Amino acid sequence: MGGPSAEREVSLSTGRECAAALREAGYEVIEVDAGRDLAARLTDAAPDVVFNALHGRWGEDGCVQGLLEWMRIPYTHSGVLASALAMDKQKSKDAYRAAGLPVVESVLAARDEVRTRHVIAPPYVVKPNNEGSSVGVYLVHEAANAPPALSDDMPEQVMVEAFAPGRELTASVLGDRALTVTDILTEGWYDYDAKYKEGGSRHVVPADLPDEIFQACLDYAVRAHEVLGCRGLSRTDFRWDESRGLDGLILLETNTQPGMTPTSLSPEQAQAVGISFPELCHWLVEDASCNR
Repeated sequence: MGGPSAEREVSLSTGRECAAALREAGYEVIEVDAGRDLAARLTDAAPDVVFNALHGRWGEDGCVQGLLEWMRIPYTHSGVLASALAMDKQKSKDAYRAAGLPVVESVLAARDEVRTRHVIAPPYVVKPNNEGSSVGVYLVHEAANAPPALSDDMPEQVMVEAFAPGRELTASVLGDRALTVTDILTEGWYDYDAKYKEGGSRHVVPADLPDEIFQACLDYAVRAHEVLGCRGLSRTDFRWDESRGLDGLILLETNTQPGMTPTSLSPEQAQAVGISFPELCHWLVEDASCNR
Protein backbone atom coordinates (compact mmCIF):
# COMPACT_ATOMS: atom_id res chain seq x y z
CA MET A 1 0.00 0.00 0.00
CA GLY A 2 1.06 3.64 -0.27
CA GLY A 3 4.09 3.83 -2.52
CA PRO A 4 5.56 6.89 -4.24
CA SER A 5 3.00 7.50 -7.02
CA ALA A 6 0.62 10.43 -7.46
CA GLU A 7 -2.10 8.13 -6.08
CA ARG A 8 -0.36 7.42 -2.78
CA GLU A 9 -3.16 8.68 -0.53
CA VAL A 10 -5.82 6.64 -2.32
CA SER A 11 -3.59 3.57 -2.09
CA LEU A 12 -3.16 4.05 1.67
CA SER A 13 -6.95 4.20 2.02
CA THR A 14 -7.35 1.10 -0.17
CA GLY A 15 -4.70 -0.70 1.90
CA ARG A 16 -6.35 0.11 5.23
CA GLU A 17 -9.77 -1.03 4.02
CA CYS A 18 -8.44 -4.27 2.50
CA ALA A 19 -6.31 -5.09 5.55
CA ALA A 20 -9.34 -4.71 7.83
CA ALA A 21 -11.47 -6.86 5.52
CA LEU A 22 -8.79 -9.56 5.28
CA ARG A 23 -8.45 -9.71 9.07
CA GLU A 24 -12.23 -10.04 9.28
CA ALA A 25 -11.96 -12.91 6.79
CA GLY A 26 -9.48 -14.67 9.09
CA TYR A 27 -6.09 -13.83 7.57
CA GLU A 28 -2.95 -12.65 9.36
CA VAL A 29 -2.12 -9.31 7.72
CA ILE A 30 1.05 -7.18 7.68
CA GLU A 31 0.63 -3.68 6.22
CA VAL A 32 3.66 -2.54 4.19
CA ASP A 33 4.04 1.05 2.97
CA ALA A 34 6.02 0.40 -0.21
CA GLY A 35 9.32 2.28 -0.35
CA ARG A 36 12.78 1.68 -1.80
CA ASP A 37 13.34 -1.02 0.82
CA LEU A 38 10.32 -3.03 -0.38
CA ALA A 39 12.32 -6.14 -1.30
CA ALA A 40 13.96 -6.21 2.14
CA ARG A 41 10.59 -5.67 3.87
CA LEU A 42 9.09 -8.57 1.93
CA THR A 43 12.06 -10.79 2.68
CA ASP A 44 11.63 -10.08 6.41
CA ALA A 45 7.85 -10.60 6.32
CA ALA A 46 8.05 -13.82 4.24
CA PRO A 47 4.37 -13.66 3.25
CA ASP A 48 2.36 -16.48 1.70
CA VAL A 49 0.66 -13.94 -0.58
CA VAL A 50 1.03 -10.24 -1.39
CA PHE A 51 -2.27 -8.39 -1.67
CA ASN A 52 -1.41 -5.58 -4.07
CA ALA A 53 -3.21 -2.44 -2.89
CA LEU A 54 -0.94 -0.04 -4.79
CA HIS A 55 -2.27 2.39 -7.40
CA GLY A 56 -0.51 4.36 -10.12
CA ARG A 57 3.06 4.09 -11.33
CA TRP A 58 5.35 1.39 -9.90
CA GLY A 59 2.43 -0.44 -8.26
CA GLU A 60 0.08 -0.75 -11.22
CA ASP A 61 2.37 -0.67 -14.25
CA GLY A 62 4.20 -3.99 -13.97
CA CYS A 63 7.10 -2.81 -11.79
CA VAL A 64 6.08 -4.30 -8.44
CA GLN A 65 4.65 -7.30 -10.29
CA GLY A 66 8.12 -7.95 -11.75
CA LEU A 67 9.68 -7.73 -8.28
CA LEU A 68 7.16 -10.24 -6.92
CA GLU A 69 7.78 -12.60 -9.84
CA TRP A 70 11.54 -12.33 -9.18
CA MET A 71 10.99 -13.11 -5.49
CA ARG A 72 8.47 -15.88 -6.34
CA ILE A 73 5.81 -14.48 -4.02
CA PRO A 74 2.23 -15.11 -5.20
CA TYR A 75 0.30 -11.86 -5.66
CA THR A 76 -3.17 -10.59 -6.50
CA HIS A 77 -4.52 -8.78 -9.56
CA SER A 78 -2.83 -8.64 -12.97
CA GLY A 79 0.68 -9.70 -13.95
CA VAL A 80 3.60 -7.82 -15.48
CA LEU A 81 2.49 -7.55 -19.10
CA ALA A 82 -1.21 -6.85 -18.51
CA SER A 83 -0.36 -4.22 -15.87
CA ALA A 84 2.16 -2.45 -18.12
CA LEU A 85 -0.16 -2.59 -21.14
CA ALA A 86 -3.24 -1.30 -19.31
CA MET A 87 -1.26 1.53 -17.70
CA ASP A 88 -0.09 2.78 -21.11
CA LYS A 89 -3.31 4.34 -22.35
CA GLN A 90 -2.25 4.64 -25.97
CA LYS A 91 -0.96 1.06 -26.26
CA SER A 92 -4.02 -0.34 -24.51
CA LYS A 93 -6.24 1.56 -26.96
CA ASP A 94 -4.29 -0.01 -29.82
CA ALA A 95 -5.08 -3.41 -28.30
CA TYR A 96 -8.78 -2.54 -27.93
CA ARG A 97 -8.93 -1.30 -31.51
CA ALA A 98 -7.32 -4.49 -32.81
CA ALA A 99 -9.96 -6.50 -30.91
CA GLY A 100 -12.80 -4.50 -32.45
CA LEU A 101 -13.66 -2.57 -29.27
CA PRO A 102 -14.91 1.03 -29.72
CA VAL A 103 -12.47 3.82 -28.81
CA VAL A 104 -12.03 7.48 -29.79
CA GLU A 105 -9.05 8.83 -31.68
CA SER A 106 -6.06 10.03 -29.66
CA VAL A 107 -2.44 11.07 -30.16
CA LEU A 108 0.64 11.34 -27.99
CA ALA A 109 2.20 14.82 -28.03
CA ALA A 110 4.85 16.83 -26.25
CA ARG A 111 3.54 18.78 -23.25
CA ASP A 112 5.05 22.03 -24.57
CA GLU A 113 3.45 21.56 -27.98
CA VAL A 114 0.03 20.99 -26.39
CA ARG A 115 0.49 24.26 -24.49
CA THR A 116 1.11 26.22 -27.69
CA ARG A 117 -1.49 24.88 -30.15
CA HIS A 118 -4.52 22.63 -30.52
CA VAL A 119 -2.93 19.36 -31.66
CA ILE A 120 -6.42 18.03 -32.50
CA ALA A 121 -9.67 19.93 -32.97
CA PRO A 122 -11.54 20.77 -29.73
CA PRO A 123 -13.29 19.44 -27.75
CA TYR A 124 -10.58 17.16 -26.41
CA VAL A 125 -9.09 15.83 -23.18
CA VAL A 126 -5.41 15.99 -22.16
CA LYS A 127 -4.14 13.44 -19.64
CA PRO A 128 -0.91 11.70 -18.64
CA ASN A 129 -0.44 8.54 -20.69
CA ASN A 130 0.43 6.47 -17.61
CA GLU A 131 -1.37 7.74 -14.51
CA GLY A 132 -4.84 6.96 -13.21
CA SER A 133 -7.52 8.37 -10.87
CA SER A 134 -8.06 11.44 -13.08
CA VAL A 135 -4.72 12.87 -11.94
CA GLY A 136 -3.83 15.78 -14.24
CA VAL A 137 -6.83 15.70 -16.60
CA TYR A 138 -7.63 18.79 -18.69
CA LEU A 139 -10.89 19.19 -20.62
CA VAL A 140 -10.63 21.64 -23.55
CA HIS A 141 -14.08 22.81 -24.62
CA GLU A 142 -15.26 23.21 -28.20
CA ALA A 143 -15.29 26.99 -27.91
CA ALA A 144 -11.80 27.21 -26.38
CA ASN A 145 -9.73 29.89 -28.12
CA ALA A 146 -6.44 29.01 -26.43
CA PRO A 147 -4.74 25.65 -25.84
CA PRO A 148 -4.64 24.38 -22.22
CA ALA A 149 -2.14 25.83 -19.74
CA LEU A 150 -0.74 22.48 -18.63
CA SER A 151 0.94 22.30 -15.22
CA ASP A 152 4.67 21.62 -15.02
CA ASP A 153 3.68 18.52 -13.02
CA MET A 154 2.38 16.94 -16.22
CA PRO A 155 4.81 14.53 -17.93
CA GLU A 156 6.81 15.71 -20.95
CA GLN A 157 4.63 13.55 -23.20
CA VAL A 158 0.84 13.50 -22.78
CA MET A 159 -2.17 11.90 -24.43
CA VAL A 160 -4.59 14.16 -26.31
CA GLU A 161 -7.88 12.37 -26.83
CA ALA A 162 -11.08 13.38 -28.64
CA PHE A 163 -13.77 14.17 -26.06
CA ALA A 164 -16.45 11.48 -25.82
CA PRO A 165 -19.72 13.06 -24.64
CA GLY A 166 -22.36 11.33 -22.59
CA ARG A 167 -22.90 9.37 -19.40
CA GLU A 168 -20.09 7.91 -17.29
CA LEU A 169 -20.47 4.13 -17.02
CA THR A 170 -18.19 1.47 -15.58
CA ALA A 171 -18.16 -2.32 -15.25
CA SER A 172 -15.93 -4.54 -13.09
CA VAL A 173 -14.71 -8.01 -14.03
CA LEU A 174 -13.87 -10.58 -11.33
CA GLY A 175 -12.06 -13.59 -12.75
CA ASP A 176 -13.91 -14.15 -16.00
CA ARG A 177 -17.24 -12.67 -14.89
CA ALA A 178 -18.52 -9.13 -15.38
CA LEU A 179 -20.30 -8.06 -12.19
CA THR A 180 -22.66 -5.23 -13.13
CA VAL A 181 -22.72 -1.70 -14.56
CA THR A 182 -22.63 1.56 -12.58
CA ASP A 183 -23.89 4.93 -13.83
CA ILE A 184 -21.73 7.68 -12.26
CA LEU A 185 -23.58 10.96 -11.73
CA THR A 186 -21.54 14.09 -10.97
CA GLU A 187 -21.77 17.84 -11.35
CA GLY A 188 -19.35 18.27 -14.24
CA TRP A 189 -16.17 16.24 -14.68
CA TYR A 190 -15.60 12.92 -12.88
CA ASP A 191 -12.29 14.10 -11.44
CA TYR A 192 -10.15 13.06 -8.47
CA ASP A 193 -12.41 14.74 -5.89
CA ALA A 194 -15.55 13.28 -7.44
CA LYS A 195 -14.00 9.82 -7.18
CA TYR A 196 -12.67 9.93 -3.65
CA LYS A 197 -14.45 12.59 -1.57
CA GLU A 198 -17.70 11.85 0.24
CA GLY A 199 -20.56 13.23 -1.83
CA GLY A 200 -18.27 13.81 -4.81
CA SER A 201 -20.43 11.63 -7.02
CA ARG A 202 -23.53 9.46 -6.91
CA HIS A 203 -23.42 5.88 -8.12
CA VAL A 204 -26.50 4.16 -9.57
CA VAL A 205 -25.92 0.40 -9.19
CA PRO A 206 -27.08 -1.37 -11.27
CA ALA A 207 -27.29 1.37 -13.90
CA ASP A 208 -30.73 2.17 -15.34
CA LEU A 209 -29.90 1.55 -19.00
CA PRO A 210 -31.46 -0.06 -22.08
CA ASP A 211 -30.69 -3.77 -21.93
CA GLU A 212 -28.63 -3.57 -25.14
CA ILE A 213 -26.29 -0.97 -23.61
CA PHE A 214 -26.08 -2.73 -20.23
CA GLN A 215 -25.16 -6.04 -21.87
CA ALA A 216 -22.69 -4.34 -24.21
CA CYS A 217 -20.87 -2.80 -21.23
CA LEU A 218 -20.57 -6.24 -19.60
CA ASP A 219 -19.38 -7.80 -22.86
CA TYR A 220 -16.85 -5.06 -23.64
CA ALA A 221 -15.50 -5.16 -20.07
CA VAL A 222 -14.84 -8.91 -20.29
CA ARG A 223 -13.30 -8.55 -23.76
CA ALA A 224 -11.06 -5.68 -22.57
CA HIS A 225 -10.00 -7.77 -19.53
CA GLU A 226 -9.15 -10.67 -21.82
CA VAL A 227 -7.39 -8.76 -24.62
CA LEU A 228 -5.08 -7.05 -22.08
CA GLY A 229 -4.50 -10.36 -20.27
CA CYS A 230 -5.84 -9.12 -16.93
CA ARG A 231 -6.23 -11.38 -13.90
CA GLY A 232 -8.22 -11.11 -10.69
CA LEU A 233 -10.17 -7.85 -10.64
CA SER A 234 -10.31 -5.11 -13.28
CA ARG A 235 -12.66 -2.23 -14.02
CA THR A 236 -13.36 -0.77 -17.46
CA ASP A 237 -14.76 2.74 -17.91
CA PHE A 238 -17.08 3.92 -20.67
CA ARG A 239 -18.86 6.98 -22.05
CA TRP A 240 -22.29 6.59 -23.57
CA ASP A 241 -23.93 9.19 -25.84
CA GLU A 242 -27.61 8.27 -25.55
CA SER A 243 -28.51 10.02 -28.80
CA ARG A 244 -26.39 7.55 -30.80
CA GLY A 245 -27.55 4.28 -29.25
CA LEU A 246 -24.99 1.48 -29.28
CA ASP A 247 -22.75 3.52 -31.62
CA GLY A 248 -22.44 6.07 -28.81
CA LEU A 249 -20.83 3.60 -26.36
CA ILE A 250 -17.07 4.27 -26.15
CA LEU A 251 -14.48 2.36 -24.10
CA LEU A 252 -12.12 4.74 -22.28
CA GLU A 253 -9.66 2.60 -20.30
CA THR A 254 -9.22 -0.43 -18.05
CA ASN A 255 -7.96 -0.16 -14.48
CA THR A 256 -6.08 -3.25 -13.26
CA GLN A 257 -5.94 -2.03 -9.63
CA PRO A 258 -9.43 -0.60 -9.01
CA GLY A 259 -9.83 1.47 -5.86
CA MET A 260 -10.99 -0.42 -2.78
CA THR A 261 -12.08 2.52 -0.61
CA PRO A 262 -15.49 3.15 0.98
CA THR A 263 -16.61 5.16 -2.10
CA SER A 264 -14.99 2.88 -4.70
CA LEU A 265 -16.90 1.41 -7.60
CA SER A 266 -15.75 -2.23 -7.74
CA PRO A 267 -16.62 -3.09 -4.10
CA GLU A 268 -20.04 -1.48 -4.64
CA GLN A 269 -20.58 -3.62 -7.73
CA ALA A 270 -19.52 -6.78 -5.92
CA GLN A 271 -21.94 -5.94 -3.08
CA ALA A 272 -24.71 -5.43 -5.65
CA VAL A 273 -24.30 -9.02 -6.87
CA GLY A 274 -24.07 -10.49 -3.36
CA ILE A 275 -20.30 -10.48 -2.72
CA SER A 276 -19.39 -8.73 0.56
CA PHE A 277 -16.17 -6.71 0.85
CA PRO A 278 -14.41 -9.37 2.99
CA GLU A 279 -15.56 -12.04 0.51
CA LEU A 280 -14.17 -9.99 -2.38
CA CYS A 281 -10.78 -9.61 -0.67
CA HIS A 282 -10.81 -13.33 0.25
CA TRP A 283 -11.47 -14.26 -3.40
CA LEU A 284 -8.53 -12.13 -4.55
CA VAL A 285 -6.16 -13.72 -2.02
CA GLU A 286 -7.19 -17.26 -2.96
CA ASP A 287 -6.76 -16.37 -6.65
CA ALA A 288 -3.19 -15.10 -6.10
CA SER A 289 -0.26 -16.71 -7.93
CA CYS A 290 2.98 -16.08 -9.76
CA ASN A 291 3.25 -16.30 -13.56
CA ARG A 292 0.20 -14.07 -14.02
